[in-house]
Amino acid sequence: MTASDHARELLAVAAKAADAKGAEDLVALDVSGPLPFADIFLVVSGRNERQVQAIAAEIEDKLVGHGAKPLRREGRTQGRWVLLDFGDLVVHVFHDEERMFYSLERLWSDCPVIPFGP
Repeated sequence: MTASDHARELLAVAAKAADAKGAEDLVALDVSGPLPFADIFLVVSGRNERQVQAIAAEIEDKLVGHGAKPLRREGRTQGRWVLLDFGDLVVHVFHDEERMFYSLERLWSDCPVIPFGP
């Protein structure tokens, strides 16, 4: 199974929004095979809590403006790991330290990386 066109469209919007706020190390993983509830995980990093919050807010604003509906958001107050669930696309905005600790790319290493450009 591969990520849907809709998920890839959301990925393009989210990646552009993340890049606009200075997000680093953007990685998209096709999780459509092992997960029934999402097609793509987008993992990005921010250097500090304020930047993590700004990146998450920009991504959410742009996706909502694109017509996507957020199903769930977690962690925005702390600014260490913000999760934005848009159904087909789940965005993880990490503080650098949390990203290294949780290492989602390693955890999901059997999932293909999706090439994209912000």
